[in-house]
Amino acid sequence: MNEEYGKSGRFGIENDWYERLYDEFTAEYFVQLLTFVQQERHSHEVFPSPDNVFAALNATSCVDTRVVILGQDPYHGPGQAHGLCFSVQHDVAIPPSLANIFTELEHDIGITKPTHGCLTKWAQQGVLLLNTILTVRRGEPGSHHAKGWERFTDQIISLVNAKDSPVAFVLWGNPARRKKALITGSHHLIIEAPHPSPLSAHRGFFGSQPFTKLNEFLAQHGYPAIDWSLAEH
Repeated sequence: MNEEYGKSGRFGIENDWYERLYDEFTAEYFVQLLTFVQQERHSHEVFPSPDNVFAALNATSCVDTRVVILGQDPYHGPGQAHGLCFSVQHDVAIPPSLANIFTELEHDIGITKPTHGCLTKWAQQGVLLLNTILTVRRGEPGSHHAKGWERFTDQIISLVNAKDSPVAFVLWGNPARRKKALITGSHHLIIEAPHPSPLSAHRGFFGSQPFTKLNEFLAQHGYPAIDWSLAEH
């Protein structure tokens, strides 16, 4: 089963997340979850590709995580999802939710809207870009809800919550906000807002100033600010 997700047998995860999540990877529910996803791939188009399902974990180790941005499930259009929530590859059109994030970024801290939607640069700075569900059928948002991914991502949030170092959690949308109960450390920051989707962004996402709040929190704890720009150097 692991071969589908990378030849190393570690689901393509080359950092501390593999050991920290080992009990999950070997649990019966998780084996059943992967069997379900494998069966789905035989009869439907499923996103992201197997080698990108755990890309968020591989891009940002637990020890390096300073910020967690929680999405819902992956983009369900062809070529969009690549394992980091809200992100698309450089040559893919910027989806509406990400365009709204960039609008808020510009209004909040004055960064000109990026010309591409690849958020790898954020991940490399300690921003864990995690969806609450890690796979989806093409054209069917929420289609892999309640199959086991929520339990898995609950454990990821719990492991980050257990860190002694302060972490900022950004919960956008109801599926992400349901994770709030897992964040019990008083040294952490929780930022909540409606989802940046065009259906809900005007209900409180716009004007919420998450990027200012995040960098102020990091500065208070002696961390460098996140460079939210995505300009190519």
